[in-house]
Amino acid sequence: MGDDALAMSSHRPYLLRALYEWIVDNGMTPHVLVDASLPGVRVPRHAVKDGRIVLNIAERAVAKLELGNDALRFTARFAGVSQTVLVPLPAVIAVYARETGQGMALPDEPRGGATPMEPAGDSIPDTELPPPDDNGPAGPSGPPRRGGHLRIVK
Repeated sequence: MGDDALAMSSHRPYLLRALYEWIVDNGMTPHVLVDASLPGVRVPRHAVKDGRIVLNIAERAVAKLELGNDALRFTARFAGVSQTVLVPLPAVIAVYARETGQGMALPDEPRGGATPMEPAGDSIPDTELPPPDDNGPAGPSGPPRRGGHLRIVK
């Protein structure tokens, strides 16, 4: 078999859609952690902290949600102003449920698409996600919640 036979499309959009569906099916609120410093990311700059932004992508928080193969797109209100958000999939760091912190940090892919998986080493750290910002589509106001927490299970 040649390299063309082994080439596969990116698995990131499939993981994003599967995790989104799993979170929604369990009655939780899906959030994504985004690297806002990457090229092509269109998010409200006033909501970016330390180069990252947490976005609530629940149906009740956004309009015209599109979980495409190349990008996450939707329209949402930030500080009362409707804005279009565009997040290329390489900028999505993690997907998780706001209420429990359960979810997954999306694996990096080398340039040029997916490659066969390699066994995970012990050097992979736990990922601590920031709590959602209660301004705009990051979540309704209410009592402060504990920040999300993801653990890698081997």
